[in-house]
Amino acid sequence: MKMVNSMKENNDINSHELISRILEQKDLQDMLTLQQVAIAHLDSKDVLQPTTVQEFETILSGNGFIIGLFDDQKLIAYRTTLVPPLDEEHLGLDAGLSKETLERVIYQDLSIVHPDYRGQGLQKQMGELVMARINRTLYDYVCATVAPYNIPSLKDKFALGLQVFALKEKYQSKLRYVFMKKLNETLQIDTTEEGRLIPMDDTHTQQQTLNEGYVGVGMHYNNGWFVQYHKLQVTV
Repeated sequence: MKMVNSMKENNDINSHELISRILEQKDLQDMLTLQQVAIAHLDSKDVLQPTTVQEFETILSGNGFIIGLFDDQKLIAYRTTLVPPLDEEHLGLDAGLSKETLERVIYQDLSIVHPDYRGQGLQKQMGELVMARINRTLYDYVCATVAPYNIPSLKDKFALGLQVFALKEKYQSKLRYVFMKKLNETLQIDTTEEGRLIPMDDTHTQQQTLNEGYVGVGMHYNNGWFVQYHKLQVTV
C-alpha cells in the first residue's frame, strides 16, 4: 500500500481514503487533542514523551514540519520532524557525531495515531513521507529516540533504515534507544564480525555492546524481544 497525497485503508468497519498534508498553526488544537486521546490509551505512559504546546509552536514556526493524516476532516495521525537546538542534549552527540556536524541533523520525532486506526501501518507510511520530504542538501543525518518495548515505533525505525547507536536515559531519566540514519550513505554491516542477539530487557549488556562499537540493526521475537547488534563496515 502506497501513500502519497491520499491513500486507501481498509479496516473491519469501513473503507477510508486518508488524505495527507503538512499541518499548520490552525491544526494545533486538533494535534493536542489527538495526543491526549493516544496517551489515554497507552498501556504504559513512559513509552511516549508528549510534545508540549511550545514545542509544537517551535516546529510550526519553521523549525521542522509535521505531516498529518485526515479521515475526511478528522485528524487521525501525525508525525513531527524537528530541527533541534544545538545543545548538550543533542541526539547527534549521543550517536557519536562531532559538534561540527550537529547542524546537519534533523529529528524524526513523535508519531501519534488515533487508537481506532492502529495496526494499519500508518506510522511507517508517515515515516516514509517524512524521509522523502527531508531536504538532503541541508541535512545529512536523521536521529530519533524510542523507548524499549515500544514495539511499533522500534519496528518503524528499523524499517526506515535507522540504527541504534546508544541506549541511555533521556527526558528526565527515561531510558531510550537513540537511533540515527546517514541520509546520503547506506551503512554496511561488517560481515567479518559475529553479530550479537541481546534480550531487550538486558540494558547493561546492550550498553556494553554499543560501547564496543556495535549498533542495533534489527529486532526479533523468540519467547521475548531481542535486539540484533552488528559492527559497521569501516570505510577508508
